[in-house]
Amino acid sequence: MFMNSKTINNLWREMDGFRTEVDRLFGRPVLGTAAAAAPALNVWEDEAAFYVEADLPDVAPDKLDVTVKEGNRLTLSGERKSSEPANAVWHRQERFAGAFSRELTLPTPVDADKVEARFEQGVLKLTLPKSEGARPRKIVVKAE
Repeated sequence: MFMNSKTINNLWREMDGFRTEVDRLFGRPVLGTAAAAAPALNVWEDEAAFYVEADLPDVAPDKLDVTVKEGNRLTLSGERKSSEPANAVWHRQERFAGAFSRELTLPTPVDADKVEARFEQGVLKLTLPKSEGARPRKIVVKAE
């Protein structure tokens, strides 16, 4: 059975909805704890590069590690310190604290030496230029 990207996206959406409902029922993350720990990402591309934005509130930039390996495997890891108020009685605790790691495989290789990373208002913004071999090329057709 062949599953296209639309079918896979719908499946992920259904699974995420189920996880959200179970978490809501218990008042805290129960299923998909790793998903709760990993930062939310936006990823898109144009002809020249991939762009990644990761929500990382309360994460210090010096606690972030961004690596590209094997040409197209991006890994974001770091740590968010927990806040433990003295004498607190928790009613709800949804914000993850502790170490996290998130890896994604990009469709084509990137030039790791030219990756740019900026941290603005709790959002990590990455620009990952595609390697020359992965960029689209216009081929001129010659007529005889």
